[in-house]
Amino acid sequence: MDIMDTIKDQIESNPVIIYMKGSPDQPQCGFSARTIEALMGCGKRFAFVDILANPDIRSNLPKYANWPTFPQLWIDGELIGGCDIVTEMFDKGELKPMIDQAVPDEVSEG
Repeated sequence: MDIMDTIKDQIESNPVIIYMKGSPDQPQCGFSARTIEALMGCGKRFAFVDILANPDIRSNLPKYANWPTFPQLWIDGELIGGCDIVTEMFDKGELKPMIDQAVPDEVSEG
């Protein structure tokens, strides 16, 4: 599969995905750390891709997204933005409703 197809598949297969430097437990830059903090503050599960461990994605995602920097947060297949946009949306209370809509509560069967 072509790297652009891989990126497209990742974005379409995960309602919330972040492309970042490092992992949520071990962010490798301050921008990724602040973005993860906001994302984790929303309390829902999300997928992540460590671009440092995936150089093909690191070099091609900016072309795919037409967005030059990392991290990149995608919700429901739409690029939300990077650190400044995500943290600002979180601070304004705009991020959590978007994530809640993308990742509905898991209903337990009983």
